[in-house]
Amino acid sequence: MTDTEHTENDENTTGTMYDVVVLGAGPVGENVADRTRAAGLSTAVVESELAGGECSYWACMPSKALLRPAIARADARRVPGLRHLVEGPLNAAEVLAHRDYEAADWKDDGQVAWLESIGAVFHRGHGRLAGPRRVVVDAPDGGRHVLTARHAVVVSTGSRAVLPDLPGLDEVRPWTSREATSAKQVPGRLIVVGGGVVAVEMATAWRALGSEVTVLVRGKGLLPRMEPFAGELVAEALTEAGADVRTGTSVTSVTRENGTVVALTDTGDRLEADEILFATGRAPRTDDIGLDTVGLEPGTWLPVDDSLRVTGSEWLYAVGDANHRALLTHQGKYQARIAGAAIAARAAGVPILESDPWGAHAATADHRAVPQVVFTDPEAASVGLSLAEAERAGHRVRAVDVEFSSVAGAGLYADGYRGRARMVVDLDREILRGVTFVGPAVGELIHSATIAVAGEVPVDRLWHAVPSYPTISEIWLRLLEAYRG
Repeated sequence: MTDTEHTENDENTTGTMYDVVVLGAGPVGENVADRTRAAGLSTAVVESELAGGECSYWACMPSKALLRPAIARADARRVPGLRHLVEGPLNAAEVLAHRDYEAADWKDDGQVAWLESIGAVFHRGHGRLAGPRRVVVDAPDGGRHVLTARHAVVVSTGSRAVLPDLPGLDEVRPWTSREATSAKQVPGRLIVVGGGVVAVEMATAWRALGSEVTVLVRGKGLLPRMEPFAGELVAEALTEAGADVRTGTSVTSVTRENGTVVALTDTGDRLEADEILFATGRAPRTDDIGLDTVGLEPGTWLPVDDSLRVTGSEWLYAVGDANHRALLTHQGKYQARIAGAAIAARAAGVPILESDPWGAHAATADHRAVPQVVFTDPEAASVGLSLAEAERAGHRVRAVDVEFSSVAGAGLYADGYRGRARMVVDLDREILRGVTFVGPAVGELIHSATIAVAGEVPVDRLWHAVPSYPTISEIWLRLLEAYRG
């Protein structure tokens, strides 16, 4: 299929026809383009900021670059004969320089070149829907491009940080996740507001780089969407590292006085810091993309079916954060592969069996097996349902808990290795509904759990998946032994 170029009435406006138009060039949008181009569909990708998106410049890549030295040092300190070599502070300048490298110095030349290498057409500018299958792009040079999609428009615009409604907050210039991952120097004192993934990862990173960190959590503990012991172990480690973790505490006001942040809490405390990070939630970037022109509410999450097509539409898709199924890059990329396959199939007139949960066009894992790793020290990793979630869903389940101290490989990995594992077993079907690991390096274990949960592997069959000795993965044997009793 070829593109058709034509000039609109306005001399600054051009129009082009494509098979697929993707709004948003983050990893998720890039994956949609990759799949549709592989199927032979002409594809345009529109991006108002940097190709590569939030993950490449302000989330996954820079945050993990900040965290890796902290975790590596913590691991080394637990190894006899090595700990004396890593007693000094991290070299903050080198860590920040490497972070800049991993974020490509906030330049997207490489990402744009990759899109062009697969045959996608990149449009830089702000894209908005202008009725069915029509996208208007306002380019930085003042030009306007009208893109028309034969088959699909895909919304892959991601999400943004949400700030609380506190008077005068704009004047304080608070950090969100973007400032926390791209800061050019280490703040002497940092207040972190929130108890989720961004909060605990950034508290871990900046504390390791030398900041005095205070974490304020409105709820009862950290990582509230994981098993309770995950947040407890991470809070314990943060406290041991020198952070001040306060639960049941909300910020009531924030000001900046002579360059110093002053935060007052509902517990009557007055805290001073150089910077304050609010990691208090996300909102969809759908407020200014023309949803109203196709009968949808601007600024909302977009509900989709399992082929990622927006409910009630024949041509509009939403992938990644925009549909609110799972605000995780890897899960968004999975959705992108599903959406790309579904778009290509429909464009070719191939029937899609929507009743097939394991088909190439069904986002099954969005419901059954969403994995996540929190890169703190210790790491926390989970997939599927927690015990509480499984019980709320009406499953008859049993939780099996095992300490990693029972595994020889854990003791070899780190002196005094501390951690815990839980598997949630469906007693009626004898399959796993969820698995959680907390401990050093457990992020590398979670894919085995994801396979077990997504594949609904019977517990009896898991006995025949023999873990190598002596590795940390022997935790699987201990969990099965504990379940059998």
